[in-house]
Amino acid sequence: MNNKDINVLALAYLGDSVYEIYIREYLIKKGIEKVKNLQEEAVKFVSAKSQASFLKKMIDENFFTEEELSIVYRARNHKGSRHPKHTDIITYKYSTGFEALIGYLYLEKREDRIKKIVKEIIGE
Repeated sequence: MNNKDINVLALAYLGDSVYEIYIREYLIKKGIEKVKNLQEEAVKFVSAKSQASFLKKMIDENFFTEEELSIVYRARNHKGSRHPKHTDIITYKYSTGFEALIGYLYLEKREDRIKKIVKEIIGE
């Protein structure tokens, strides 16, 4: 199966996990050891609101390729009105687009690109 043909919500499901691992690794290597503190810091990167904000900023800066944007937009425009109670539908759709891109890149074995995206987000 072509990775572009995978359901975008399945890509987002995978991308959520992959992205969280990168962020957790970053925070642990930063020297944060208490789980409570790790969780508090992680939310700054992995919440839907944060992901949507990072994605919009990176789109504005022309960070992504056309191929990457096509995955983001396909996921963002996926039909469906359900979203978590703690966020609005637009924020949720943007974060889904972000997670789908990470999932897609992971399946494409493009971890170098994932690392560039994470470095951009964490400011390295």
